[in-house]
Amino acid sequence: MIELTAENIQYYSRNCVLFDIETTGLSSVNDAIIELSALKVVDGQVTDEFSSMVNPHMHISEAASAINGITDAMVKDAPDIDQVIKKFKTFTEDAVLAGHNIKNFDLRFIQRDALRCLGKELKNEYIDTVLIARRYLPDLSSRALGALAEYYGVSYEGAHRALADCRINLEVFGHLAMEAGHPSAAAKNVKVCPQCGNPLKLRNGKYGEFYGCTAYPECKFTQDAGDSCR
Repeated sequence: MIELTAENIQYYSRNCVLFDIETTGLSSVNDAIIELSALKVVDGQVTDEFSSMVNPHMHISEAASAINGITDAMVKDAPDIDQVIKKFKTFTEDAVLAGHNIKNFDLRFIQRDALRCLGKELKNEYIDTVLIARRYLPDLSSRALGALAEYYGVSYEGAHRALADCRINLEVFGHLAMEAGHPSAAAKNVKVCPQCGNPLKLRNGKYGEFYGCTAYPECKFTQDAGDSCR
């Protein structure tokens, strides 16, 4: 994962492959990708795009279809994931991958399928915009992509289809890059977990106050309250 410095955020908001997936459900163990899209961004300009439906060879849950509008009939004649993941790997090359909540969602599906179809995971570094939002917008009640789009006045039309979400997130990423360059007073006081990039929270323990990662129990990083952490 790319370190979330202001310089890195500003650079990779303009130079990355920003991607998004739609799935049959939320489980990276039991569910499957049904759409994979990406934008190649160079010097702030979209220079190429990739988008493909995927036949999951399983039923798309009604809950998933209600969100993304993708039905079994729409993916019946789509290519299998092994074909799509190969094309995605060729499209991304060695670029830094970007996306919203990709650390805990999208990349789990992508790396699972890359390992199964290609025999190895993708080696690309990545930067996650939800972690940037948690770092630089600590007072916002939600850092979901829709909430960020509303906060920044970005059109949410067509959301929950992969390519549309890529385009929405690209605009949001640009706004977050500006936040990183000119952080608020609240953002300047946020302590960040050096292991996963999530904010740390002051907690009380048996031996006094300490900072614990807000991603607990997935991340169990802790630090004495007297220690410094940026």
